[in-house]
Amino acid sequence: MEITLKDAAARIRAGELVAFPTETVYGLGANALDAAAVAKIYEAKGRPATSPLIVHVASVSMASTLVAAWPPEAEALAQSFWPGPLTMVLPKKSHVPDIVTAGLPTVGVRMPEHPMALALIREAGVPIAAPSANRFTQLSPTTAEHVRETFGDAIPVLDGGPCRVGIESTVVSITAGKVALLRPGNISLDAISDALGRAPEEIAQAVAPSEGSSHSSPGMHERHYSPRTRLVLTNVPSEAGAYLFYAHAAKAARIFQLPNDPNEYAAHLYSALHELDREAWPVISVEPPPQTPEWAAVLDRLKRAAAK
Repeated sequence: MEITLKDAAARIRAGELVAFPTETVYGLGANALDAAAVAKIYEAKGRPATSPLIVHVASVSMASTLVAAWPPEAEALAQSFWPGPLTMVLPKKSHVPDIVTAGLPTVGVRMPEHPMALALIREAGVPIAAPSANRFTQLSPTTAEHVRETFGDAIPVLDGGPCRVGIESTVVSITAGKVALLRPGNISLDAISDALGRAPEEIAQAVAPSEGSSHSSPGMHERHYSPRTRLVLTNVPSEAGAYLFYAHAAKAARIFQLPNDPNEYAAHLYSALHELDREAWPVISVEPPPQTPEWAAVLDRLKRAAAK
């Protein structure tokens, strides 16, 4: 069900769910300050309570109402990358519901770049908690149609066209001056280190959470971003190179070529997998792109999508 911006904002204020576009993927949004509304996100997605949500804001001043401190590192990163596909995990204020943060004392905040997302937050007048608008561990949606394929008319959708970035935001944590990369994304480790004036090796890398414990960031489950079709990574070189999807059955096959630029590849990744999923192939084989820093986000998504 497609809705208008004003209707979407009214639904958010009323404690209901709305799917909306960002530059990364479509989000499944609720009023971040309404614990009962946020619980509906977890129920709709089948998401475990140990996986925190990202809170979307329309300004640094709105972010400051959610976090206990705004350190210089956060200011530097916001100046460089907001609005944009960067989430910062910071100590939270006590009024942020624990369900948003998986019970952790930190909250992830992000100012999206998509004009419709920003307009929705401003019209609603509240920060919006929103993971990707899909079932837990499944493919993220990059069009309104992807959302409707998953939820039908159960979730109203604000249609803002295809997502430009196409994969989830980069996530960094900032604690007592220490910065850690929790999830790779469109904004690279090198870009973050440049904005902070630090060497890349000064930025810590995420440690996989222990089973059953709360995750410091979304996207840390071993299996994630997965199509319904079995996806396997193969190191057998193909004539087409490392940017090939090969969907195949006993007597048929389809080759799906993606761009050899990492950002363009990322922008088309989920839409390609959604398309192949609709065609119901038995398996999708993917030759991984190069193991270089600029491909880190794509490799992360592919490895999690292929995990058993």
